[in-house]
Amino acid sequence: MAKKEIKINEIKISLVQQGTEDYISLTDMARYKDMERTNYIIQNWMRTRYAIEFIGLWEKLFNPNFKSIEFDAFKNDVENRKYLK
Repeated sequence: MAKKEIKINEIKISLVQQGTEDYISLTDMARYKDMERTNYIIQNWMRTRYAIEFIGLWEKLFNPNFKSIEFDAFKNDVENRKYLK
């Protein structure tokens, strides 16, 4: 496992490579917004319509057992909530 760091706007962002896969630290990116409450930044992002759509697309591409009908019902419920738009 290879580890690297990049610096963006004086914030260090961890990068990890496992085999042919690359990973970037969401927690490190959240520190740019709020150094003390990264967990809230991530929680709020995970509730957005954009994050839900991204997760659905990711699952369709990489999860052969993905249940798209069930996900569509969940996604529609999320899209109908005002605070998530």
